[in-house]
Amino acid sequence: MKSVYATELSAASEVAIETETCLDCLERIGVDELHLVTVVPVNVHGGTIGIDHEKRRRRVLRRYRNSIEDVGFDVETHVVRGTPHRRINGIAETVGADLSIVGSRGKSPLENRLIGSTTRNLARTTVVPLLVNRIERETESPDLVEKHLFERLLYATDFSANADRAFEAFSYLRHAAQEATLVHVETETSPGPDGDRAPEERLEELTDRLEEWDIDATIDVRMGDPADEILAAEATHEPTTTLVGSRGQSKFRRLLLGSVSESVVANAAGNVFLVPARRTA
Repeated sequence: MKSVYATELSAASEVAIETETCLDCLERIGVDELHLVTVVPVNVHGGTIGIDHEKRRRRVLRRYRNSIEDVGFDVETHVVRGTPHRRINGIAETVGADLSIVGSRGKSPLENRLIGSTTRNLARTTVVPLLVNRIERETESPDLVEKHLFERLLYATDFSANADRAFEAFSYLRHAAQEATLVHVETETSPGPDGDRAPEERLEELTDRLEEWDIDATIDVRMGDPADEILAAEATHEPTTTLVGSRGQSKFRRLLLGSVSESVVANAAGNVFLVPARRTA
């Protein structure tokens, strides 16, 4: 599997890229080729006196590359100029990536924006599964919130086609997963997906499939606002990563990312693995 790893070359990015436990998790799910991508924004001018931005970034990426190759990955580096999320998505499509990874400092009590604009735009436009790797903030020496990326998964489903697509990710995540909690949230206006089948019954079918892969699975059915309840379930079960599908479709998907998915990506305390809808013409 190929993965694009986007970095802005900060201390936070460095800890995410060079943490061996994190790299081991990626190797376990089948990633053997990493494409390190850093984007020089269009508003950063190459002619800044005394600073060669692209040369500096290539130098730092070479150091990252050497560290990751020592662990056993094939590594390519890309220093590009443009709008970050567009260039990251473009490289993911060009190299045929199976997933993209971006670090996020998460929630800041001093900001209205809960995640960076690049992370938010990637969540809205990604064409491959996106791992939002949560990093500590408000510290000079940041660390990953969870180093074991896929050890304990929280899977949120409304039994839609997009949620089913997200469940398919277990086909490779299972190689690093030990536990999974399957969450479904009923609302007052739509108490269930089928009139003749209880959510518990449908979730039990999914747990049976996971237990065939030696994943210890449990279910959690809730009532209320889906985004709020999924975040509450994360606080209760403390997964290392929350797995969700997005509702975005077609070339306009950036405008259609489900509000539930966007809220989870923005507000989750830990990592989020977002699986986009299948592309349509």
